[in-house]
Amino acid sequence: MRVDSMFGPRRPKQVEEHEAAGEIERIYHEIRETLRVTGVNLNFRIWARNEKFFPAMWEAVRPDVETRLFENAADQLRAEAVYIAERWARPGITSRVPLGESQRYHIQAALMLYHYINPKLLLITSSIKLALGGEPIRQVSADSPLELIARGAPAKMYPMEMIAEEPQDKRLRDLFDDIKQTLSLSSINSDYRTLALWPDYLVTAWTWLKPIVESEEYRLASNSLREIARALARSLPSPVPLAYERVRALGEDIGEVMKITEQFESLLPSLIINIALLGLDWHTPEDYARSPFPAESRRLTVHG
Repeated sequence: MRVDSMFGPRRPKQVEEHEAAGEIERIYHEIRETLRVTGVNLNFRIWARNEKFFPAMWEAVRPDVETRLFENAADQLRAEAVYIAERWARPGITSRVPLGESQRYHIQAALMLYHYINPKLLLITSSIKLALGGEPIRQVSADSPLELIARGAPAKMYPMEMIAEEPQDKRLRDLFDDIKQTLSLSSINSDYRTLALWPDYLVTAWTWLKPIVESEEYRLASNSLREIARALARSLPSPVPLAYERVRALGEDIGEVMKITEQFESLLPSLIINIALLGLDWHTPEDYARSPFPAESRRLTVHG
């Protein structure tokens, strides 16, 4: 089911960052600080329309997200995506699209932004999906110290700038429609809206990506990455208190929350692989498999 079909007439399709106020604005700030990212991605902007679920969801996953164990799991998932992407030939897009030095620099930086954050988003989504399904996440013993990572986006991280979801440029509108139809999206992901700042690059990149995305090998690869994410989510240190009954007790539509979560868990592996594929135009697999923004430690805390 497409996400927009779940929305009633009085609910926003998503809560954009510039529209956030009150509790949602506070949580958006915490998301940027804790995930070490320059913006709030689409999955959070859509979850945020569920005003009671969203704060509960963030408080449920935040204890995991700020740990070194979570960062390491995201690093592992990112590396797995690069190894998967190696199955296909290098895209060679940069040799077909005339790009200036500044454009090349900024496109690489934008890819690195999403290459860093998307594995984290998938781990969070898989954790929520497992919790909603009643599967407990194991908890480390109370005397096991957990290393916390430093907060705040790295200084060299690209700002999460993007064009409007419904751009004036007809070529981009048609491109977004094709991406949404091919990937069964109701809203265009932040990644594509950012890369659309360089239309010639994105058009050429999507022309190359589309046949791969529609292949059976790609579908199996995406499923495999999702299973890896679930396994990593099961190893996170803190339980995620988002059982079916609790969400229903909040007064939220549990069916809607579950469908949104399932859709993002289905879509994010493909997005991670797509960014990995495009990044291999610029980097060796060995370099690209490493975290682009290694996190420094903040402190150790006793879990309990």
